[in-house]
Amino acid sequence: MQTLKYLAGYPEHVRERVRTLLAEDRIAPMLRERYGASHAIRTDRQLYEYVVAMKERHLRQAVPLHKVVYDRRLQVMQHALGLHTSVSRVQGHRLKASREIRIDAVFIDAPADFLRMIVVHELAHLREPDHTRAFYQLCSHIEPDYHRLEFDLRLYLTLRDLPRDA
Repeated sequence: MQTLKYLAGYPEHVRERVRTLLAEDRIAPMLRERYGASHAIRTDRQLYEYVVAMKERHLRQAVPLHKVVYDRRLQVMQHALGLHTSVSRVQGHRLKASREIRIDAVFIDAPADFLRMIVVHELAHLREPDHTRAFYQLCSHIEPDYHRLEFDLRLYLTLRDLPRDA
């Protein structure tokens, strides 16, 4: 029986349905049909411009971002797909804060909708630091299909972790 680590928070009947769909090899075609090809955002500069444009469209009053990058070590080190950090340092008699968003490099080749979902998630952390009801309401406000995209992303990551001969 597969553990389905990306779906651990879901009820057992949902995980059992996913196991059935995996056994019938129906998830990959469904995801390909629903999401299609990858996006064109390949470099850190393009990612920064994409995230800042989305931030300006939906969260104009939020704090500015100083850095947005793809991070190839993120999932291994932090067990996360995206990371929003605020680094404070003393500069003279002032405290200067620098805010960064790091997105796992798995999203370089992922469908555009999955990249958008993780960007929405990290941008929502600019306003709501914790995963509260208000946080998820903000995510759904920015991206109305947020919850479906999050679930489908979990399916996508589950497929990626399967052995190639499976």
